[in-house]
Amino acid sequence: MQEVDGREQDPAMGGAAELDMESRLTDEHHQSLRLWLRMLSCTTRIENEIRSRLRTTFDITLPRFDLMAQLQRHPDGLRMGELSKRMMVTGGNITGITDQLEREQLVVRVQDVNDRRASAVKLTSAGRAAFDEMAAVHERWIEEMLADVAAEDKATMIALLSTMKRSLRVDDGV
Repeated sequence: MQEVDGREQDPAMGGAAELDMESRLTDEHHQSLRLWLRMLSCTTRIENEIRSRLRTTFDITLPRFDLMAQLQRHPDGLRMGELSKRMMVTGGNITGITDQLEREQLVVRVQDVNDRRASAVKLTSAGRAAFDEMAAVHERWIEEMLADVAAEDKATMIALLSTMKRSLRVDDGV
């Protein structure tokens, strides 16, 4: 471990500016805890890089990108409650994100034909075009970040994580 500018850095983790939680583990910690924190640290590093690149390249936040991704998969739109559930955030967060995207004319609220009290959110044609561009670049970034992981290792990790997902002992309502 090294200290730079008053912060610990782990050279094995590429000199990350912030020490991740995994690096505080010892051999005495349970293997399951070490595995979970390893997955979390990898996910966090990728997510932080994606957040930064989205902001720099497209001047958009990851939650706004995620909301647009949900709408891209549902051309007829989604209700606010459904977006909230899918993105695992509060309705208030969805409203704020939708308001921003609506001001930028990337989404539009449309009245539900079956329930006049409800509305759905849909991508506009400009929103769909903007998302298509961002999604293509996003995919290249992910490919770039994981380029040093061999294809067979990726396949093995996908299979192992699929097994793990099926065997998790959690109540996620699914």
